[in-house]
Amino acid sequence: MKILIIEDEDNLRKTLATSLEKERFIVEHAPDFQTALSKLNDYDYDCVLLDIMLPDGNGLTLLQELKKMHKKESVIIISAKDSLEDKVYGLDVGADDYLAKPFHLAELHARVKSVIRRKQNEGELKIEVENLKVYPDRHSAFVGEQELTLNRKEFDLLYYFVTNPGRLIHKGTLAEAVWGDCIDQADSYDFIYSQVKNLRKKMKLAGALPEIRAVYGFGYKMCYGNSSTENEK
Repeated sequence: MKILIIEDEDNLRKTLATSLEKERFIVEHAPDFQTALSKLNDYDYDCVLLDIMLPDGNGLTLLQELKKMHKKESVIIISAKDSLEDKVYGLDVGADDYLAKPFHLAELHARVKSVIRRKQNEGELKIEVENLKVYPDRHSAFVGEQELTLNRKEFDLLYYFVTNPGRLIHKGTLAEAVWGDCIDQADSYDFIYSQVKNLRKKMKLAGALPEIRAVYGFGYKMCYGNSSTENEK
C-alpha cells in the first residue's frame, strides 16, 4: 500500500515517513503544492496525508484538484487548524478524515488503515477471492487454512492483485504500486517477473484457486472462476 505525505515541515514529514515505513507502507513525499500536484497527476496512491498550509498553495485547493481528476485516493487532512469549522469544511470538500496536530503516530496509523479498508475492502479486515484470504492489517495470507510464507514484496504484490481481481495490470503500474514512484525510471521490469514467479509458485503449491497469469507484452492479471484473457499464460 502506497502513501503520499504532503507536508512542508521537513522534520514532521520525515517522522511520518519513517513511522509509516515501519508499518510496511510504501511512502512518497511532497513538500509543496506544485510537487504534490505533479505526483497526484502522474501516480496513484492508496492514501494521501494532506497538510492545508503549504508554502505555495492551499491543501484544500489541492484536494479539489484531486477530486476533479476522479481518482480514488483516500485523503486524511493533517492540520494545526483544529476548529470545528475547519474540520467540517475539510470533510465537506472531500476528505475522508481529519486529524489535528499534534497527534500520536499510533492514531495516525489506525486512521490510515481504516480509510484504506473502508475504500478498498468495504470495511472488512480480510479480503477473500475464492479459497484465498488476505489480511492487510496483519500482512498475512492463507489458502484455506494454510498460511502462505511470503516476503514483503510478495505480500504487497498479492495485496495489489486481490484488490484488483480480474483487472489487467500493466507492469509499470504494478511496479509503482509496490516499489514506489521512482521505479518508473527503471531500465526494465525484470525484478517484477522474479517476484511474481515466486508468488505464483507458492500459491500453486498451496492449492490456491485464483491464478496470477502473465499477459504477454503487457503485465499480469489475477484470474478466478472462469475469467480469462487472450495471450495469458
